[in-house]
Amino acid sequence: MTEPDDGLSAVMGERRGLLNLGYRLLGSLAEAEDVVQETYARWYAMSRDEQAAIECPGAWLTKVAGRLCLNVLSSARVRRETYVGEWIPEPLPDPDEWTTGRAVDPADRVTLDESVTMAFLVVLESMTPAERVAFILHDVFRYPFADVAEIVGRTPAACRQLASSARRRVRAADAPARRRSRDAEVVRKVKRAWETKDIDALIGLLDPDATVVADGGGLVSTVLHPVTGADRIVRALAHLEDRFRDQTFLERTVNGQPGLIAQRDGVTVSVYAFDIADDRVTRIWAIRNPEKLRQWTVEARH
Repeated sequence: MTEPDDGLSAVMGERRGLLNLGYRLLGSLAEAEDVVQETYARWYAMSRDEQAAIECPGAWLTKVAGRLCLNVLSSARVRRETYVGEWIPEPLPDPDEWTTGRAVDPADRVTLDESVTMAFLVVLESMTPAERVAFILHDVFRYPFADVAEIVGRTPAACRQLASSARRRVRAADAPARRRSRDAEVVRKVKRAWETKDIDALIGLLDPDATVVADGGGLVSTVLHPVTGADRIVRALAHLEDRFRDQTFLERTVNGQPGLIAQRDGVTVSVYAFDIADDRVTRIWAIRNPEKLRQWTVEARH
């Protein structure tokens, strides 16, 4: 019987951390998985002697993944200029809420904490690629600026400034502390008000300056520009009522926070993430791009 390769186990044990890093940097699980795959491809392209000469494989893998993410972010800015409508990060479900019994490898799970809420990821989208990488590596993953500098290709002092600039953007967003139980109740009331067509209740649950942002990616119909104002949002929803008629709304966790999904014939067609302050909805992100819903449509394939 062959003895397990401890070195191989240690290297493969980095997969989950790399996936978590990639998702936070890119806002796309699909792109994060591609980065992780390419990172390991580069590791196994080396000879055994070259691998053995690397003192800390985990640090090497992180450095490669970070640089790959930086490249993807830089090219993504160009791609998103031609993206149809608004671009929203790919929403993630809570694996424990999947009802199919589908086994999820722990190495393939993204840790759902405050650094992956939709509100936080959207703030990250406003940063330059270098700011985002420096901030996530240092403030979220606690890498020293000397290591961050090797990945970003700038001096530690420059990386410190990048992270500081990113931190100011996060503070400017002024995201309130989340209280999940109260947020869940607000989302539940939104669902009930919509299902019962209680327009007054729905308007009362929305902040007067609430905004809805939708992402269809040009693959499905949706509003192409953000809709701001509680009254305008409700009017827009009423205008789209025929689209919702044959859909079932379910409460689900979206990126670690209370959210909703809409299903048609058991297939998820939309995912809704919410930002809530003072028991009112301040922002709704509606993700309808089917390419971003593959983690949600697993039920239809079983």
